[in-house]
Amino acid sequence: MKQEAHLRFSFWVCWLFLGALSACGGGGGSAGSGSTSSPPSQSGPSIVTQPANQSAVLGQTATFSVTASGSSLSYQWNKNGSAVSGATSASYTTPATVDGDNGAKFTVVVSNSGGSVTSAAATLTVTAASGSSGVDATTYKYDVSRSGANLAETHLTLTNVNSKTFGLLRNLRVDGKVDAQPLYVSHLAVLGGTHNVVFVATEHDSVYAFDADSGSNLWQVSLLKSGESTSDDHGCSQVTPEIGITSTPVIDKSAGTHGTLFVVGMSKDSGGSYHQRLHALDLATGAELLSGPVDVSGSVSTQGGGSNSFSAGQYEERAALLLSGGTVYLSFTSHCDSPPYSGWVMAYGESSLAQTSLLNVGSNSSAGPAIWMSGGGPAADSAGNVYLLTANGAFETTLDANGFPNLGDFGNSFVKIGNSGGKISIVDYFALMNEVSESNGDIDLGSGGIMLLPDLKDSGGATQHLMVGAGKDGNVYVVSRDNLGKFNASKNNIFQQATGIVPGGVFATPAYFNGTVYYGDRSGTLKAFAVSNALLATQPSSQSTTQFAFPGTAPAISANGAQNGIVWAHENLSTAVLHAYDASNLAHEIYNSTQAASNRDAFGTGNKFITPVIADGKVMVGTTNSVAVFGILP
Repeated sequence: MKQEAHLRFSFWVCWLFLGALSACGGGGGSAGSGSTSSPPSQSGPSIVTQPANQSAVLGQTATFSVTASGSSLSYQWNKNGSAVSGATSASYTTPATVDGDNGAKFTVVVSNSGGSVTSAAATLTVTAASGSSGVDATTYKYDVSRSGANLAETHLTLTNVNSKTFGLLRNLRVDGKVDAQPLYVSHLAVLGGTHNVVFVATEHDSVYAFDADSGSNLWQVSLLKSGESTSDDHGCSQVTPEIGITSTPVIDKSAGTHGTLFVVGMSKDSGGSYHQRLHALDLATGAELLSGPVDVSGSVSTQGGGSNSFSAGQYEERAALLLSGGTVYLSFTSHCDSPPYSGWVMAYGESSLAQTSLLNVGSNSSAGPAIWMSGGGPAADSAGNVYLLTANGAFETTLDANGFPNLGDFGNSFVKIGNSGGKISIVDYFALMNEVSESNGDIDLGSGGIMLLPDLKDSGGATQHLMVGAGKDGNVYVVSRDNLGKFNASKNNIFQQATGIVPGGVFATPAYFNGTVYYGDRSGTLKAFAVSNALLATQPSSQSTTQFAFPGTAPAISANGAQNGIVWAHENLSTAVLHAYDASNLAHEIYNSTQAASNRDAFGTGNKFITPVIADGKVMVGTTNSVAVFGILP
């Protein structure tokens, strides 16, 4: 036994120092021929050079590396404590960086059969490219003309938007319906870092700020005061089961220390009283600013010496907020057509939240007109004039000396509102010649939103300042902003009437891009109408093969200047569908969210108010309980 032990000891000495049995004659001796012993355990790895901090310009990559000693090494890189799929080499190169990567911590675990060791953390710093400020969407459909076009989209193209390379990235869950269009601010300083932020308002009276790149919740606030709840739906199925924030807020990045978001919330207190309040929220924290919120209230005089007062429970704010010339404009509609109601427009100073003026477009009527525009917002021109569409309701065909309805009720009308010395008033209008019969038949003009067109040259070379609007009657009305046309019982004195070109009626808002107006009528196709010599074509130049169920669709555009024009459209189904079309030919659908296998891009239940918003390579779409974020797949 002692001899056998001695031989084994000699054997392992030879193996350790010489590396092979043959060096010790191990191939032959009888004493060693029966040995079955295993080699000794392998030594664990050690790190020689730790990963170093890296910096990258936004959109570029960064590379981290490690040097380790030991045999048969394996590597696994981690980002902020989570394993990075496929990052199993001694170096790791990130994908193209986004704002959300700024400050990320990278470590690597080096392993072999003898053990593992974790490196020190290396930090990634992401900086914006020189001259690059990103894209913002701070108001409904990008601008106060309500064009619906983002013409600075450099990431998404007609080539890379397809089901192989584009799809659902994440779903940002919230506490209620998202009827308001999401808003977006790039490179915003929040929580000690720089983030691309999507702002979401819900019918549960909450406002959220999410990092659009990572999905992290940066802040969330409730607009409800202690003991309050959201409003009930007042027996109306249009906004149900609760009413909180219905209209799209508006952002001013230059207001306050970090920028300000203005939003209206509806609530109900424990005593059963309803409230509408205007809030100003700090973009970086969600904190209330300007000693807000303020309760929305007001009263106007009526014919005969009476008055008409705003009752918070009788109204909701459905049309998007407008910010123009330092003034925040609110507009209100009814719950279904439950009287008494009329259409209110209110002006508030954005630096004070003080109400500066108000008017009522149906002050002498208890049944309209209201202002709703399917969630679209009032528009504004460079002079600060405000434009909107009213719904069916009272209109006096007896006109005063200025050609205005003698009792001041403006049903089924285009309305131009001036702001002189801080006082707002109706300075011009156009009412349909068959306004009374259409109002009696519940055929609203104001079921659709208004959109201002860019300056256009007519066939005679004159510059025209035009706007378009369409409602339930299937016509698109092109109206001059310089002379709206007022009322004439025999004819519509407007620039152009395109009769019957949206036969399903419009319950949404249009978009404009590259000399083309896009409409999606109820249960109809998405249609493109070319504009030539300031006139709208009366036949579509192209249309989608998809027919969009009620309420149709409210398209939005992404493009890089005039290139890579993509029309995005939301389909309101039990499983919502996001569509993308070639803007030059709507028959060419380049993507929809049903194309990928295994429901990869299914994102939630449809919702009738939805307009997609596109910014910095992301497409954001509201649902009944989330905002889905689409983009180029990792």
